[in-house]
Amino acid sequence: MTKIRIAVQKSGRLNQDSLKILKDCGISIDNGKDQLKATARNFPMEVLYLRNGDIPQYLRDGVVDIAILGENVLIEKGKDISIAEKLGFSKCRVSLAVPKAVKYSSVKDFEGKRIATSYPNTVQDYLKSKGVNSDLHIINGSVEIAPNIGLADGICDIVSSGSTLFKNNLEEVEIILKSEAVLAVSPKISKERTTILEKLQFRIKSVLQARKNKYVLLNAPNDKLDEIISILPGMRSPTVLPLAEEGWSSVHTVLNKDTFWEVIDELKAAGAEGILVCPIEKMVV
Repeated sequence: MTKIRIAVQKSGRLNQDSLKILKDCGISIDNGKDQLKATARNFPMEVLYLRNGDIPQYLRDGVVDIAILGENVLIEKGKDISIAEKLGFSKCRVSLAVPKAVKYSSVKDFEGKRIATSYPNTVQDYLKSKGVNSDLHIINGSVEIAPNIGLADGICDIVSSGSTLFKNNLEEVEIILKSEAVLAVSPKISKERTTILEKLQFRIKSVLQARKNKYVLLNAPNDKLDEIISILPGMRSPTVLPLAEEGWSSVHTVLNKDTFWEVIDELKAAGAEGILVCPIEKMVV
């Protein structure tokens, strides 16, 4: 039986988030401690646990068919590899930072300066676009210490909360790019495995759509029903059912989490009562 081979990061937060989305897609994976390869019990899939930075080459060589990895890694090492889906988790930035004591005005301040980074291609492309020439020191690992030991004048690294920069007395001064986890596809994927990928993507889209929305039930007086319905930006139109109490109806709809609280405030002001909010497990549209 043909199985699609997916690479995920071997450890860290991206590993956990990757396995969670596969689990939410209904895929059960037998994970043993320190395993580098596992098989799904109920989906034609093999999982390979690899170093994040090695995954682009495995995709390029066709060793794996698909992978969940950071978009920033593809921009640095795999611009020739296509992205099938942006996954919305493990968001971060690739940024330039300098010691807080340094007076910074613009990217031109990096002219002739030393920058420590694990992303030389990304930094070089950015600096070139700004007409800046810097001396890059490639470091695999923690680059935040480089300015403190005199190795560099600044750094370029991934930033999530900014706490690591803060601890090392550094300040983020330029955002080069924003990144999130993506589903990437090998240029050598076969037709059979492309069919499996399409099934996986269908499941992923349903999970991601569900994560973006909430299911809402509310009670509405019939004389305010039209006004309340006009507020709702549901998928098509809300479901309206009569309640046992005369003059009232139950309204069921879906709200996007980005505008959720604003809409709830409007609904309350319009006379909605007994508002119940439920998470959505899957959402097939």
